[in-house]
Amino acid sequence: MRKVFALYLISIFLITGCQTIPKDALTLSPESLAERQMQTRKYETNDEGKILSACAGLLQDTGFNLDESETELGLITSSKMRKAENAGQVAGAIIVALLGGGAMPVDKEQKMRACVVTRPVGDQGQSIAVRVTFQRIVWNTQGQVTKSESLVDPAIYQEFFSKLSKAIFLEGHEI
Repeated sequence: MRKVFALYLISIFLITGCQTIPKDALTLSPESLAERQMQTRKYETNDEGKILSACAGLLQDTGFNLDESETELGLITSSKMRKAENAGQVAGAIIVALLGGGAMPVDKEQKMRACVVTRPVGDQGQSIAVRVTFQRIVWNTQGQVTKSESLVDPAIYQEFFSKLSKAIFLEGHEI
């Protein structure tokens, strides 16, 4: 019995060891590149500290709480809790309950997350690239995660970078 079990284990290891990585496994898709361009802006300054300070202030002004900040690495993570109630879901749950289907869970709250990463770019590091990403996690009335997604609406990123440009201007002129 032990020999059969040992032979079984060896054959499993040999089969799994023969898998190869596809050639395009590490190739970025065109959608991924477009998202990265939408999430990134370059600012003509070499003062990464002022850029990070402006980003932190902007995030706090828009209701985010700073979770982590590592200025030497050019990283800020933040989050905020918001309601995620959807009138259509609630109406559907009421109809199901009235028809005798019992209680149906609906989205209740969501955590919005924002992550900012900065890095010097250019030959002499004369510019700073700022990349921001937004995600959300949604929980229903039973405490289950119903959605975990990156936000890819261009309007969100345009608004963030528009406000960031103003904040950098104010930070640079110490206003």
